[in-house]
Amino acid sequence: MTTQTLSATPELPLDMIVFGGAGDLAARKLLPALYMAHLHGNLPAQTRIVAVGRADWSREQYLSFVEENARPFVDSKALDAPGWDKFLALFDYVRVEIGSPADYAGLAEKTRNDALRVFYLATSPELFTAICDNLAACHLVDGQSRVVLEKPLGHDLASAQAINASVGRHFAEAQIYRIDHYLGKETVQNLMVLRFGNAIFGPLWQAPYIKSVQITVAETVGVGNRAGFYDKTGAMRDMVQNHLLQLLCIVAMEPPVSLDPDAVRDEKLKVMRSLRPMTMADIARDTVRGQYMAGAVGGESVKGYLEEDNVPADSSAETFVALRVRINNWRWANVPFFLRTGKRLRQKQSEIVIEFADLPFSIIPNGTRKYGNRLVIQLQPEESIQLQMLAKEPGSGLQVLPVNLNLDLQQALAGRRAEAYERLLIDVIRGRPTHFMRRDELEAAWAWVEPILAGWRALGDRPRAYIAGTYGPAGSSALMARENMAWPEEG
Repeated sequence: MTTQTLSATPELPLDMIVFGGAGDLAARKLLPALYMAHLHGNLPAQTRIVAVGRADWSREQYLSFVEENARPFVDSKALDAPGWDKFLALFDYVRVEIGSPADYAGLAEKTRNDALRVFYLATSPELFTAICDNLAACHLVDGQSRVVLEKPLGHDLASAQAINASVGRHFAEAQIYRIDHYLGKETVQNLMVLRFGNAIFGPLWQAPYIKSVQITVAETVGVGNRAGFYDKTGAMRDMVQNHLLQLLCIVAMEPPVSLDPDAVRDEKLKVMRSLRPMTMADIARDTVRGQYMAGAVGGESVKGYLEEDNVPADSSAETFVALRVRINNWRWANVPFFLRTGKRLRQKQSEIVIEFADLPFSIIPNGTRKYGNRLVIQLQPEESIQLQMLAKEPGSGLQVLPVNLNLDLQQALAGRRAEAYERLLIDVIRGRPTHFMRRDELEAAWAWVEPILAGWRALGDRPRAYIAGTYGPAGSSALMARENMAWPEEG
């Protein structure tokens, strides 16, 4: 699938129209990101932000919402009173009942015919079709308009295809930006440069020089007020189908012929299509589901998932997933990829660990520990890249210990580094779709994930309990131990 990239048009007036403008995502992520972009001159001079919501609010009432709910999520060092006041001056608010075509006439009155219209759909995906149909009916969609779709895009392959088809009736593929904020992280984008801009890694980035790849996205938080949504979704749909598979693709992709958006996304798609489908035996052996019990995180007692508000007492939704994944191509033959994600784990951590193969023979004694070379790409809580190597321990004799060659991106790269949502919003405005999922990528991910979900149902597999504040169920460690490997905290 090819998508013609729209020309960057930051000089045009911009109407940023945020559906779900009074929601949690807008308050925590979108509005702070727009403020930072505005503060640093990355929005067109004639920008307006139109928040769309169901509440019958005046503009002043909405600005009070922004003050109370979005301002606390702005970095205090960046809060500038005159700058904040100028930012608030960009806003307008309109009440729209999503399923009421008549309400969109009021929205049309708030937009400009000569502006680049960006529609950010920070709503439930079930509403995307109605929103796009009504926008088109009110002639708000033109050849320059862009629409941003939040994940999870669908509940399964069929629903994802239906949403893609309905949105695609009104927006060309080049106008659709399926956002995954992990692709906006500086370290993830730096991974492209690390892999394809440094001769040292090119020859080694393949079997048999790499022993395994481990991708972890761990959270300390529980489901909070998202329990109603999360219980129908689970960690596989919420995290694996998008975030973790996207990280896997960037690690595993072949070098693209250029940095053209479709050249990059073509290579990611090849990885998706090379994922080895899991049989029922594979699902039983190579997947682990978990659900957190009461425990302690950060020294504070927390309740278990089944005790959370709005969670059914017999819920089988998984809050933890670990997988052993294989890629059927020559580069990654016999190299296992281990993916894991979970809530209420011991620490918040997102990282990619490239474990290089052991030397076939070494004259250097390692004592009782066996150390190997690892490249650790940390996405959060801090962004850094570390290469673990062996060095001689001070003193007599030839004892060794692992040391890190450490690239601290905060210190090494001077200047402010934009957060993921800010960076991706700027990409949307400037018409740069490289770091967004294309339709065929998304559907290929669902096509691989869906049989695993079906296999769990067929096996009657219930998630294994794990105590909040740990690293997940014991089966996750066993998944690694079967191949004489261990997660980084266990190795």
